[in-house]
Amino acid sequence: MEYRRLGRSDIQVSAVCLGTMTYGEQNSAAEAHAQLDVAVAAGVNFIDTAEMYPVPPRAETYGSTETHLGTWLKQRGGRERIVLATKVAGPARDLAYLRDGQARLDRHNIETALHDSLRRLQTDYVDLYQLHWPDRATNCFGRLSYEHDPNDRSVPLEETLQVLADLVRAGKVRHIGVSNETPWGVMRCLQLAQELGLPRMVSIQNPYSLLNRSFEVGLAEIAQREDVGLLAYSPLGFGVLSGKYLGGALPAQARLTLFERFGRYRGPRAAAATEAYVDLARRHDLDPAQLALAYVTSRPFLTSTIIGATNLEQLSSNIAGCALPLSPAVLAGIEEIHRSYTYPCP
Repeated sequence: MEYRRLGRSDIQVSAVCLGTMTYGEQNSAAEAHAQLDVAVAAGVNFIDTAEMYPVPPRAETYGSTETHLGTWLKQRGGRERIVLATKVAGPARDLAYLRDGQARLDRHNIETALHDSLRRLQTDYVDLYQLHWPDRATNCFGRLSYEHDPNDRSVPLEETLQVLADLVRAGKVRHIGVSNETPWGVMRCLQLAQELGLPRMVSIQNPYSLLNRSFEVGLAEIAQREDVGLLAYSPLGFGVLSGKYLGGALPAQARLTLFERFGRYRGPRAAAATEAYVDLARRHDLDPAQLALAYVTSRPFLTSTIIGATNLEQLSSNIAGCALPLSPAVLAGIEEIHRSYTYPCP
């Protein structure tokens, strides 16, 4: 397993991060614990979760992912060997059950969210606390274009960062990061940290895959120049890049089969691009999912690739795929396809 520095911190994280958003929905507690055991045995020391997990979010399952992770931490011990990341939710219409539908990135919400996460995780600190998405309305979650709201009433970033700084000083959080953020948001956070003497963002968790390379446009340069590395989520596009949905197939118990709400990686352009990448992989005797993961993990602006799985075979294959070397011919083939299918699934 390869390990990489988390921002400008003194933490080394595995190039593979175990994502947990299926725990409590598609995976039981026992299955979650088995996955965690296998990942740690393979050298994974980085685990990512969130207060709103599992996904899709529902009031009935809210917090169960952190709860499953917490029971595993309690039973296995060795908390100091794990780099544990979680997130606080921002404003969202479909999370009316979360803090009376008033989730914001202000002091009350952040402190309440962290307290509850620590309780569920059965720990007294998290290594990385992330803002799950901006408090302001901006172009994320599949939107490429930005539409400015002159009447914006979002919580100022200064206020949010001051709260996070207090949590770092209290020892409840070691480092902070952002997620689903834009170039302006990352640079503004870094500017405020420098001006006000606040903790610096160490990472940005955004989508990145062969189906969505939009991170490269503005954020990749920031990630490298400012040491705010990418934690890439959905590196397989919800499993689409494995090729298992091609030809209209809907495998039993697969995420896009179970949950119709996930339309981000559907559609004719997604299917055409996926078919091209799958064909490239097969021409080079590679597993399509492993090719997709290897590409993401090889990018110079990436700190860790967040993988998810619903079974142990899939998990082991994904971990192995992240370490797969890609030949110049494969990389050239990827770029050729990318020119024809640029951001089919932003």
